[in-house]
Amino acid sequence: MIKVAIVDDHKILTEGLQGLIAASGLATVVNVAHSASECRQSLGFCKPDVLLLDVSLPDISGLDFCKEVKTEFPEIKILALTTHNEYSIVRQMLDNGASGYLIKNAMTEEILAGIKAVAAGEIFLCHEIDILMKRPKETHTWLSHREKELLKLVAEGLTNSEIAERIFLSPETIKSYRKNLLLKLDAKNTAVLVRIALEKKLI
Repeated sequence: MIKVAIVDDHKILTEGLQGLIAASGLATVVNVAHSASECRQSLGFCKPDVLLLDVSLPDISGLDFCKEVKTEFPEIKILALTTHNEYSIVRQMLDNGASGYLIKNAMTEEILAGIKAVAAGEIFLCHEIDILMKRPKETHTWLSHREKELLKLVAEGLTNSEIAERIFLSPETIKSYRKNLLLKLDAKNTAVLVRIALEKKLI
């Protein structure tokens, strides 16, 4: 039986996943955490074979957490389960040690196939991501309303703390958003980020 741990801050989703995995007979859920710090505390003793990891966590970026887990527990296989379907984020997640990538609207069969494949040491990409990774890199970038708002404030030269105050989010969340923006726009730093955003008329 494959031992699975889940880290995702959406409680409804984690409950659904638990039910789905338990009913499959393929695996068992040994731990559920709703933040990276919560997951960090339990990983050592619950020792899962597979960690289902969301890219957007409330405390740190799932991209960083993926790298951290692989450094500390190289034997744990990481399967990203997220709403992000941008090439750069998938690429970074795989570069940071993830063995698979699933989009949250994936079919039940696909989620179970993903768990089975990564537990067996294979790389697994859900259908939508597989197509994305085979396509030539896209020039069109889609940003959410919140990301556009953040980009505008970054371009105005505001710090993470100032932005956090302005849009009522924690500085940690802003840091995570900023990191995702750098990835999405393939920018090395904030100056390049602002230049690309202006070139692409995103702000």
